[in-house]
Order: sequence, then structure tokens, then C-alpha cells
Amino acid sequence: MKKRALILALAGIMAASLIGCGSLKDDAVVVKAGDEEITAGVANFYARYTQAQYETYFASYLGGDDMWSRNASDGKTYEESIKETLLDDLKNMALLEEHMEDYDVSITDEDKAMIKETTQQFLNDNSLDDKNLVSGNEKTVNRALTLMAVQQKMRTAIQAGADTEVSDEEAAQKSMDYVFISYQTKDDSGNSKDVSDDEKVQLKSQAEAIASGLKEGGDLNALAEEQGATVQTLTFDKDTTSPDEDLIKAADALGEGESTDVIETEKGCYVAKVTSLLDRTATDSKKSQIVQERQTKLYDDTVKKWRKKADIKVHKGVWKKVSFQKVSVKMKT
Repeated sequence: MKKRALILALAGIMAASLIGCGSLKDDAVVVKAGDEEITAGVANFYARYTQAQYETYFASYLGGDDMWSRNASDGKTYEESIKETLLDDLKNMALLEEHMEDYDVSITDEDKAMIKETTQQFLNDNSLDDKNLVSGNEKTVNRALTLMAVQQKMRTAIQAGADTEVSDEEAAQKSMDYVFISYQTKDDSGNSKDVSDDEKVQLKSQAEAIASGLKEGGDLNALAEEQGATVQTLTFDKDTTSPDEDLIKAADALGEGESTDVIETEKGCYVAKVTSLLDRTATDSKKSQIVQERQTKLYDDTVKKWRKKADIKVHKGVWKKVSFQKVSVKMKT
């Protein structure tokens, strides 16, 4: 199911429109790593697939029709930033294909049949003009899908070598119940504003009443209700930063069933009670997260090692002709 979802995701997605484009020869080489080559046609198709996702789902957040010319970070436009990432992807794809035998990875007859089916569906679902703009001919689409399948299979194979054993101690997540009494309120227009100093004194006294009641063995829910506060639950460890680092530090130093004093911040007051030193559900979830992080690191480190040793050639002049500002591509779905 996952394999099919990966490949069928490309079927029938393109709806391209020409705004003006420099000539791009599909058989020109963009990236060469060892004996593996990625042509301009494949690079263009892969880039347009990514572009279609951005223009369909993120354009309204990133500046609309002129999103690609807007600054992203480090003085780069969104086009420059995304294309830089895509070029790294293409280098990695070539290297992953080069190292398939190292991990006993192959494209099976089943894979080939599925790629062929998806390629044909894409060809059927898009007009000739649209296909030409995204280098969407049969040979190119088939090759792009094959590289994406290799990438997924190699990622799975490499990540299989990661250590999956995580102890409770390493992943331990505690839990607390806490209340927050805010020093902010809303004005008539619905905007946030700070309360007066006198009101802060009153609010802090409410938090102190809750803290005092907890020290005497009171129930946090009942104490919070008396002061008009709401009890919230949080799982955490020493590296947690939200909702407040001072709150986390104070709670992390406590034993199960113990409670904090009032923790005053610029925005309000916290009072918390530690309810467990090992929350089973949160700890198991953290274990999964740690394993995923190890797998990702192993994959990234492996590819970086290959990149350092490989003789990779990039034809920047060819890659430059793939312009997001000159061709617009969106999802049809």
C-alpha cells in the first residue's frame, strides 16, 4: 500500500502554464555521480512535481503568484532555496542508485509494472502542452519514478541498520498537572493587554493559594476551581521548553506527588504537581521518536559520507534553465 501510494502520487497531478521559458534539452546532463546520470528532463520533472506541491498548498502563505521571487532566508529567494534543496536531492538520488548493490536493493518486476502503470496514467491525464513544459514524456517520467522508488527503498535499507533499542531511562517522560494564571486580558477589540500592577498582585495571591493548598494535601482540581483556574496536563523531560523553562526546571527537580511553589513569569504564574516520574504512554512515544531520529541520522550520515568520496559533477548552466518564475505548475486534484 505504501509503495503504491508513493508511486501513484504522481499520477495526473500536473496543470502547467507557460509564462515564458528558456530552451531546455531533456537529454542534457544535470548531475553525474560515478556512472549514474540524471538528465535535465528528469531533473525538470522532479522539480516541477515539487513546485506543484508548493504552488497548490503553500502559495497563499508564501506570497501568492510572486512567491518564488520573495526572500526565504540567508538572502535567497524561495526559488533559489528550493532549487538548492532539489539539487541536493538529485545528487543523493544518483548516489543511492550507485550504491544499490551494497544493500541488496533492486527494482523488482512488480515495481517496474507499477511504475509503467503510473507513467501511462500520467500521460493519459495531462495534455501534450502541459507534458512538454514539465518534460513529461514516457521515458522521463518512468526514469523519475524509478529514482524515487530507489530512494525510498534505499532509505528503508539504510535505516534498517539503526539501533532500535532504547531504555526507559533514556526515554523517560514525566507528567504533571499545572495551572497558569495569566497577567494578560483582552480589550474591547479582542487584543491582548497586560493587567494593572494591582491586578497582578491579586492574581499572584490566587496562585499562592493554590500552591499553599497543594502543600497541605489539597486536590489541584478543587483548588483551581476555587480560583477560577483551569488544570492542564503535560508530559515532559529536562529538555522540554514549553510552556515555560522555569516551570519545567522546577517540576523536574520534584518527586512523584510533590508540587512547586508559585513560579512567576512576565506573562503570569504557574503552579504544578508532578503526577508521574515515568508516564508509560509518553515514554513509549519518546522511544519511537528516538529510534526515528537515529534512523534519520544514519541515513543522512551515510549519504554525506558518499558525497564526500564521490566524484559528482553538476552542470549548473543546464540546471539554471529550470525556472519556477517562468512556468507555473499546480496539482490537478
